[in-house]
Amino acid sequence: MFESKETPGTGSLPVPPSSGTTNRGTRSLNPEKVRHLLYGSLAGIDRTIKSLHALGYAEPNDWSEPMPVPPSSAEPRLSSEVETWMVILTKTLLLE
Repeated sequence: MFESKETPGTGSLPVPPSSGTTNRGTRSLNPEKVRHLLYGSLAGIDRTIKSLHALGYAEPNDWSEPMPVPPSSAEPRLSSEVETWMVILTKTLLLE
């Protein structure tokens, strides 16, 4: 598992543990932004955000406010279907 170490300007990012021959001072870490999109019901999105938080991956407040997704003209929504919502998270990861 990764250790959580604080790097200036990046917040709390996971950094791989040091190997036996390389120390942290000589590693070149490159920040890269990744974007996560969640689509689903409000209950499904809420559960997923809470699960990712429990794993220590992202804070619930880091996600955007839920946005309704307009129904696709190719796939008309049935009246019994749950409305689809979307949230976005942009996260900076450190890559070796």
